[in-house]
Amino acid sequence: MINIKNLTKSYGNKTVVNNLSFDVPDGLVTGFVGPNGAGKTTTLRCLLSLIKPDRGTVSINGKNYEQLENPLKVVGTLIDAKAYHKSRSLYNHLKWVAASAGFTNKRVDEVIELTGLQSVRNKNVGTFSLGMAQRVNIAIAMMGQPTHLILDEPVNGLDPEGIAWVRQTCRNYAKKGRAVLISSHLLSELENTVDRAVVVGKGQKLAEGTLDQIMKDTGEISLEKAYFNLTKTAVEFHASFPSAEGSYE
Repeated sequence: MINIKNLTKSYGNKTVVNNLSFDVPDGLVTGFVGPNGAGKTTTLRCLLSLIKPDRGTVSINGKNYEQLENPLKVVGTLIDAKAYHKSRSLYNHLKWVAASAGFTNKRVDEVIELTGLQSVRNKNVGTFSLGMAQRVNIAIAMMGQPTHLILDEPVNGLDPEGIAWVRQTCRNYAKKGRAVLISSHLLSELENTVDRAVVVGKGQKLAEGTLDQIMKDTGEISLEKAYFNLTKTAVEFHASFPSAEGSYE
C-alpha cells in the first residue's frame, strides 16, 4: 500500500500541501485529481523523496522511497515526460536505466515491445514528440516489473490507441494486487480507468472514496460533475463560457 499521512509542504509563506492524508490500496486504481495549484505534483514529489515534506509521512510498503532496496522493483514512476539524456538512442537510454538497477538487456527488449517502441529503438530520444516521450517513461516505469505504479498525466500527448493501452495496463496491474496511483486532468478518461479517487483543492483533501461514493455524496452523475462540485471554491480562476446566443456571461 501507498500511504500519505498528515503531509504538509510550504514554499516560503505559501502552503502548497496542508495536512493531507489518503491511502492508495493494493489491487485498485486510484485517481488523484484537483485544480492547478492543488498540490498534486508536490505530493507525488514528496512521495518519491524528490523533495522533503515539512511535516507528515509518506510511505510505500511502509518505507520511504529512499529506503527501498531496489526502487524500480517496488514502484514504477512517471513524473517528468522528458527527463532523459536527449542525445542517447532509445535503446541505449533504456539499457543504461536497466543496468543501473541490475536488469539485463533482455528486459530492455521486452519493455520496448510492450510499449510499442520497436520502430524507434535506435532513434535519438531528443527528437521524440510528447506522446513518444510518454511511452519512453512508461517503459522505464515498467522496467522492474514493480508492485506499484505512480503516474502523473500518463496519457498526455498520447493518441487514442495509446490512451486505451495505458488504461488497460493500469487495470491489469491492479488486478494482480498492485497499487496504482494516477494523477490526471482528463476526468472522463479517469472515470473509465480508476476504481476510486482522491480529490484535492488548495492543498487539502476534498473527497476520497469509490467513484460511486463520491458521486452519491455530491449528488452528481459523473466524476467530472462531482469534481466541479467539490472544487468550485478551490480553482485559481473561473472561466466564462459563451451562452447559446453567442454572448459571454
